[in-house]
Amino acid sequence: MTKAGWATLLLCGILVVSIAGCGPQPDAVDTTDAGTAVVTRGSLTVEVTASGNLAFSREENLAFEMAGTVEEVLVKTGDSVTEGQVVATLDTSQWERQIRNLRIALLQAQIGLDQADYALEQAKTTTSVSITGDVVIRQERDDRDIAIKEMQVEVAQERVKDAEVALDDALALSPTLVAPFDGFITRVNAEGGDEVMKGHVAATIADATRFEALILVNENDISDVAAGTPATVAIDAQPGVVLPAEVIDVSPTATIQAGVVNYQVKVELTPLEEMAGSGQTGSLREGLSVSVTLITAEKSDILLVPNSAISGSPGRFTVTVIGEDGTGEMRQVATGISNWQFTEVLSGLEEGEVVETVGAAPGATAPSLPGGTIFPGRTAVQPAR
Repeated sequence: MTKAGWATLLLCGILVVSIAGCGPQPDAVDTTDAGTAVVTRGSLTVEVTASGNLAFSREENLAFEMAGTVEEVLVKTGDSVTEGQVVATLDTSQWERQIRNLRIALLQAQIGLDQADYALEQAKTTTSVSITGDVVIRQERDDRDIAIKEMQVEVAQERVKDAEVALDDALALSPTLVAPFDGFITRVNAEGGDEVMKGHVAATIADATRFEALILVNENDISDVAAGTPATVAIDAQPGVVLPAEVIDVSPTATIQAGVVNYQVKVELTPLEEMAGSGQTGSLREGLSVSVTLITAEKSDILLVPNSAISGSPGRFTVTVIGEDGTGEMRQVATGISNWQFTEVLSGLEEGEVVETVGAAPGATAPSLPGGTIFPGRTAVQPAR
């Protein structure tokens, strides 16, 4: 990726968190008067959002398995193809000549092995004729000569094996390129009459139903992201199109630009054929700008208070509970997940109790809380839904 590309990803990859649409909105917490709120039961979602661009998640170069002359290219850029469809072919005359020569080489190796076997047997057994004409068989072993001929047999056997492998390898090659899956041709790089080397890419095929996006996730949030983390992908140019996805890869190494530490995260969209009929597939193309939302935590039926009701430091967070007589009682609480506006309370409070709120108004930047992903200086936004 170019430096400009990295800069774009870096600028777009500012991570934010927000409350889920199904969770309590600002008006879900009953405000009895200025500076107080009621402990409410509801749902909370913690999200990390970044920007990226769509890319094909299934794309493959179709390369010739052997050198030769291109006989025919049967596709052009933009053509749709099906699995097994012939894309291009090579002139087979050179390949057929190679196969014939390899068959001859194998036959010669087999003859050589037969000769070596016969010579070994002759070395082990000799015959002579007596003066009366009788054939007399006697053993006259020359151990050194036998050892040499045994080695010659081994060499001949190896030559046969090598010749068999060479022939099998040649037969396994194909002068024909075929589409490995249903898709369309994104590039053609050969035409009839071209002399090509082994490995020359004649065409590139992509699956138009499978897309992915590469985003950058800040070092503060990456610990909450792993393969399988659910996500959604909103198409910037198509308002209202939000597609399901999930994280398929998290880079183990950091990308550092201007002292900012990020990690590459690859998100794959649910295949379009699985969303057929949903009305939410839009018209996807490679390169479209997208907003990716990673759902790093999600809970329902939990106690919630505004972040502005909590004070203290990690390990000793407190809230001030307002009694019926208007007096305040400081109470220590255990907290769970948190987003930019609300925090889960695990213990220390009961639903319906009134707590004092101080400091930032709803929607302002919140302090870091246990289980949350809020950090000083980060602005929270509500993602498009």
